[in-house]
Amino acid sequence: MAILGLFTGEGFSKQIYEELRKEVDWEHNKATGQIFHSAGFDNSGNLHVADIWDSEQNLNNFIANRIKPALDKMNVPMPKGEIIPIHNAVAFEGIDSYRAK
Repeated sequence: MAILGLFTGEGFSKQIYEELRKEVDWEHNKATGQIFHSAGFDNSGNLHVADIWDSEQNLNNFIANRIKPALDKMNVPMPKGEIIPIHNAVAFEGIDSYRAK
């Protein structure tokens, strides 16, 4: 069953996110089951992530084998997360304009 992973990292800055992105390289080395990833920062600079995965197992494998080791190496705590079953997902025209460069 597809799931929505919601993560919030208080004190998890853009700089930390970009370092993690570079270290894990999920855009060029896609994880099994990864369907969609988006990240943003609130007015306090805290990270908010919404991911869609084909299964909770694949998300957990990605976290355990790639995200957590990279965060440990960076000495950064894992953001708080919540897993929710997907009821509906739609990607509208124009989504490609938000793709990281």
